[in-house]
Amino acid sequence: MGDWSFHYKSGVVGNWPVTPSGEPEEPVFLERLTGSESEIGLEQNMLWAFGVPSLSRYPMDGVLGKVVLGQSGFGKDIFVPRPLLEDAKNIISADFSDQETNHEEE
Repeated sequence: MGDWSFHYKSGVVGNWPVTPSGEPEEPVFLERLTGSESEIGLEQNMLWAFGVPSLSRYPMDGVLGKVVLGQSGFGKDIFVPRPLLEDAKNIISADFSDQETNHEEE
């Protein structure tokens, strides 16, 4: 039977890094995202694809808006492990639209 990589430990889900003492690294605020759940999910998935786990939460009364309206009017706060904060900032600020794939045959 294969191993499943997601587990629940100390309120943190996924492959969250731990300190040398075995405690989960402190989550720090990365950004507040607004928009549809799919847009927010895309950014979180991009972070995960580059090896940066993230947590999210609805600020203020955003959970109520999510339940009633299907979308929070306050957005969603994204948190990452403190040691990976700079990596996460670089990932979300990268402009991937200029990347071209050269398929020319020589």
